[in-house]
Amino acid sequence: MTAQRAVTTESVDTPAGEARVTWHRARAARLVLAVSHGAGGGIEARDLQALAAALPPQGVTVALVEQPWRVAGKKVAAAPKVLDEGWRGLWPALARPGLPVVAGGRSAGARVACRTADALGAAGVLALAFPLHPPGRPEKSRAAELLGAGRPVLVLQGGRDPFGRPEEFPEPAGPDPYELVEVPYGDHGFAVPKKAGPTQEETLAVITGAVAPWLARLSG
Repeated sequence: MTAQRAVTTESVDTPAGEARVTWHRARAARLVLAVSHGAGGGIEARDLQALAAALPPQGVTVALVEQPWRVAGKKVAAAPKVLDEGWRGLWPALARPGLPVVAGGRSAGARVACRTADALGAAGVLALAFPLHPPGRPEKSRAAELLGAGRPVLVLQGGRDPFGRPEEFPEPAGPDPYELVEVPYGDHGFAVPKKAGPTQEETLAVITGAVAPWLARLSG
């Protein structure tokens, strides 16, 4: 615990099984950013941890969400329908503080957030490393999920992400077009080569530096 951040863990029963939420609470919080992991890792992901460290001092409570399949110790992610079911089931716990909730996630978690945001009444969607298509399969586009979120969306995408480089994304359109910020030299996990130029710390600062003002705009 610090002067600006208190960390607690909560188990939440959902129709898809038990989920787990690690709360990084801000004093005088103005909103909650709830972010879940992808299919290949957990909440220890570098971008999720960076957000959990950087945002509470700025008045944003960060809820890191572990999906039921991960809590159960399974190595393979559940089907999209089950992922969505778990996310919907834990949403009341995320909304319990009575604050606006921004739905977020990395990779597969970003897809879940996009698919469910409108129905859940999310204040916005944070998509970290959105998997626009499987590597090497651009024809298998998932752009419809992103474009159909129905809420303000911020995408953070690595410049060399094999699941979709920034220039591959469709033109933002509609009444509330999404915003995209490129993370230079980042791969799907936002790792950067040692000889790329920016350090790993500088790369994470790009992410937190883009997310914080976007959230401030959402909260008015």
